[in-house]
Amino acid sequence: MKITKVATYTPSEVVERGGQTYVQPLTLVQIDTDEGISGVGEGTLETKERTVAACIMEFERYLLGKDPLQIEKHWQAMYRGTYWRGGPIINSAISAVEIALWDIAGKHYNAPIYDLLGGRCRDKVKCYTGVGGSTPEELAENVERAMKAGYPAVKFGAYGENDRMLDAVEEAERRCRAVRDRVGDKMDIMIECHGRPSLQIVLNLVQSLAKYKPLWIEEPLFPENVDAMAELCRHSQIPIATGERLFTKWGFRELFEKRAAHIVQPDPAHCGGVLETKKIAAMAEAYYVQVAPHCPYFQVALATAVQIDACTPSFLIQEGGGLRGKWLVKNPLEVENGYIKLPDKPGLGVELDLDAIAERPYRPRVPEAYMTYREDGSIEEL
Repeated sequence: MKITKVATYTPSEVVERGGQTYVQPLTLVQIDTDEGISGVGEGTLETKERTVAACIMEFERYLLGKDPLQIEKHWQAMYRGTYWRGGPIINSAISAVEIALWDIAGKHYNAPIYDLLGGRCRDKVKCYTGVGGSTPEELAENVERAMKAGYPAVKFGAYGENDRMLDAVEEAERRCRAVRDRVGDKMDIMIECHGRPSLQIVLNLVQSLAKYKPLWIEEPLFPENVDAMAELCRHSQIPIATGERLFTKWGFRELFEKRAAHIVQPDPAHCGGVLETKKIAAMAEAYYVQVAPHCPYFQVALATAVQIDACTPSFLIQEGGGLRGKWLVKNPLEVENGYIKLPDKPGLGVELDLDAIAERPYRPRVPEAYMTYREDGSIEEL
């Protein structure tokens, strides 16, 4: 079997929320073979969707004519042959291609990907959804709505959508208190920080929020300073989760060695794909760290994460329960009582709807629309 074609797609999903229009393009790849088997992958990287697509097409020169089943060899060729060995653009492109190759392999062997990786160790995948709310009261209402829809857990920002870091600890506590007052202990809650606080603020934050028993606090600091993360872990009664902005097993090594996370969140669409995520999960298992794959993207990325979740002993819970981009595929994943049913079809278990993709042309996501500014005019982290 030989690869005959590599094609990319960058459609956009447009959502109206709170009187505002949000545009999210995505990056997809489809790889065709001379045996009529095609595989799909996703490497969506916010504001760099077409850049990732261009990088994928640069790999086409290497991929054409190759046996798609030599997945590890091709991964090594793309990663090591690039010389620069990583970064978000290259790793997202490699991830998308690698996912598509696993999709081809599953279809070739007539098995879901999880059956090629040791077989499933669970029958369904526990998931959570993200909720928002610019005020504590609005947030609590949305959390209750998610609970009634059957979700066992929700994640929300520590701060209101338009809040600055000023009074961050007090605002985060108001939000957690409102949620617990509304739903009690019937749901797990996860707190998102996007790396915005300083170490001193987040030390106060974890002390203040511990009584609300979050399942984790996510990206409380930027991931670059592992020593600071390790210090935080030593002082926090709340489990610390991070990893969505790290790439490959090498990017996670120091995090494990310094005990700088309780939960890791590798993103299969960025960290290197299916097998690289499995390798990271195996490293995590050896350090007694749980795995909750990052996936705020679309159905192909979610289907990839679900395949990994199915065969990963250290798996905790899956992001993506909101099921974004159901229009993207002909047979979308579904959530029932807070769990995603495992696909039993070969490969990823989802098939692109090219007609629907053609109806949603690329629209750029404007970075400025998602930025927040401090009072002095400087830019805060998203």
